[in-house]
Amino acid sequence: MGTTLSLTELNRALIERQMLRERADQSALATIEHLFGIQAQEPKSPYIGLWTRLRNFQPQELEDLLTNREAVRMLLMRGTIHLVSARDALGLRPHTQLKLDRELQSGPFAARLRGLDFDEVAEAGRKILDDTPQGTADAGKQLKERWPDRDHTVLGNALRNKLALVQLPPRGLWHQSGRAVCTTVENWLGQPQEAISKEEIVLRYLRAFGPATVMDAQQWSGLTKLTETFTALRPQLITFRNEAGKELFDLPDAPRPDPETPLPVRLLPEFDNILLAHADRRRVIADDRLGVVIGGKPTVLVDGFVVATWAITKERTITVEYIDAQPKSRQKAVAEECDRLQDWIRS
Repeated sequence: MGTTLSLTELNRALIERQMLRERADQSALATIEHLFGIQAQEPKSPYIGLWTRLRNFQPQELEDLLTNREAVRMLLMRGTIHLVSARDALGLRPHTQLKLDRELQSGPFAARLRGLDFDEVAEAGRKILDDTPQGTADAGKQLKERWPDRDHTVLGNALRNKLALVQLPPRGLWHQSGRAVCTTVENWLGQPQEAISKEEIVLRYLRAFGPATVMDAQQWSGLTKLTETFTALRPQLITFRNEAGKELFDLPDAPRPDPETPLPVRLLPEFDNILLAHADRRRVIADDRLGVVIGGKPTVLVDGFVVATWAITKERTITVEYIDAQPKSRQKAVAEECDRLQDWIRS
């Protein structure tokens, strides 16, 4: 039976590994790879996620990664849009396919897709999107000429799931906006997909999010049946228990700070993975507050836990709405961090 780790100990470990105790002096690309991807459902949110973790981060650095094809935006973990390095895009995307295939069989479009040969649709769509990058609905209109009994949006959704599609710039740039124009990851990066091992996925997950249970890793990744992978890795790992008695796995050399470690205020963007990467999220957000995450509200961490949400007004001013009453000293610290972000956004 491993040592029991308290909720606060798990919180400190997660905050440390997520680079939220102290801003780091490293590149955006190295950070994206360490975090094993940044949730990017909202196009601007990765910029805030990097600003809150890095010293002297400027949007141009991430824009350059996207335009130079060193980082990409695509469907990955949990079937959601993530920003990842080019290398991780090619290695992670094959693992997403099973989940996306299941969605075609049981998702909202399943009835209207029934009877289609998905491989045939995908191959036709690949030719269209690799020849002329465009939105999936636009590609669906061209596919409708071949499958006239199907709605073009349904055909486009089939492409979204069957092909490894990258959203191309200017989508995801800080200084511009754009609709989702896609091509295949193989076409964009000029390399084939080559799945990394599940063992590497688990080890890198623990590096960024541990200590964690098998169910935590499955929640983050969208993969199933990871028990076998953890079992194979057990000789390389150490184990603990959480307060509910569930087994936690971790890397022997990973940081597990003292629970009394002081933490600064941090502002998180919408859907930051720190709030989504565990089956039990109480190490950073109470169960009764999960609605603010599901609702896509940016959040405020005080002493490592979510206590408020924040928003940017049309005047590019940061406003805060507290969930919990906070002493004036902490409100002052929140206001100072909001001022820093406000100045950065306006710069």
